[in-house]
Amino acid sequence: MNFDLSEDQAAIRDMARDFAAEKLAPHALEWDETKRFPIPTLREAAALGMGGVYIRDDVGGSGLGRLDATLIFEALATGCPTIAAYISIHNMCAWMIDAYGSDEQRRKWLPALCSMETLASYCLTEPGAGSDAAALRTRAERDGDDYVLTGQKQFISGAGNPHDFYVVMARTSDDGAKGVSTIVVPGGTEGLSFGANEKKMGWNAQPTRAVMFDKCRVPVANRIGPEGIGFKIAMAGLDGGRLNIAACSLGGAQAALDKTIAYMGERKAFGKRLDEFQALQFKLADMAIELEAARTFLWRAAAALDAKSPDATRLCAMAKKFTTDTGFAVANAALQLHGGYGYLADYGIEKIVRDLRVHQILEGTNEIMRMIVARGLVGR
Repeated sequence: MNFDLSEDQAAIRDMARDFAAEKLAPHALEWDETKRFPIPTLREAAALGMGGVYIRDDVGGSGLGRLDATLIFEALATGCPTIAAYISIHNMCAWMIDAYGSDEQRRKWLPALCSMETLASYCLTEPGAGSDAAALRTRAERDGDDYVLTGQKQFISGAGNPHDFYVVMARTSDDGAKGVSTIVVPGGTEGLSFGANEKKMGWNAQPTRAVMFDKCRVPVANRIGPEGIGFKIAMAGLDGGRLNIAACSLGGAQAALDKTIAYMGERKAFGKRLDEFQALQFKLADMAIELEAARTFLWRAAAALDAKSPDATRLCAMAKKFTTDTGFAVANAALQLHGGYGYLADYGIEKIVRDLRVHQILEGTNEIMRMIVARGLVGR
């Protein structure tokens, strides 16, 4: 197995890293403080092909693979994990349409998604159905050529912006996980409304709201795939989403480590630079080793997903758990090495810590990742 990046992959990574340095990093603290969702910047990223990373090119996508995507999202997260993570979620929604939608649906919706003229939100979680996603209650009742949706989704990233688009998992029958279907609800649909923007620990530069459906009517033609495969679509989307969010953890943690190395080369204590103390050098070495191990694991899982390997779901769960735990631990250690300055907003470390904490929860909690792995081991 060759772990060297091709010239094209290195160029893709460098392009995303340059964009992060020029367009994200200089504004990340301001966006966090003001809770600004920088839609024009998202569209600049889309103009470089990052609105449809692994979408087929006949509808404006970049046609790249999952390993390529991990390179992009890690690079973007060095500038701002919050924005990188939203772009990841948007890509996951677009992929679900590209993979399971009809040709008519793909041509109708994907060009605007790839350009990020339209911004997508993934609507699975509900107030009473988080980890137990198959227990969702939002219903889509058939009424002639329409579905009428009633229910509520919770913790929906990107919800309520003026250019919104919702990929919704709704119950079309009472047959458990087999009774869930995937339905697109465009922004502005009558009966669609939103809760207040949630006050969060991190991820402040992207809105997070409840999404409510009150007799919300959409055409049956907005259903992706046949009835009853929505849970399958949702879980397939999450395989890639877990890789992407793990990559965002890597990028944020790498940025925290880089900031820490620079800081320790300047700060002095007891007459020596901090990076001259062997104990602190060893701490930096451990952080770098942990990130490299996580990166290697992530690439292994991405390669398995690209190859459609039968163990891809298990490896994606493993990589998500390991990499998001590692990313948070490294960012937290970086804050500690900054001492009191790390606790101040000016240095940007505390923002990375706040942003990365939720990665251990979303796209399936890390406890659920353990369940996926354990069931594969014990055959249940």
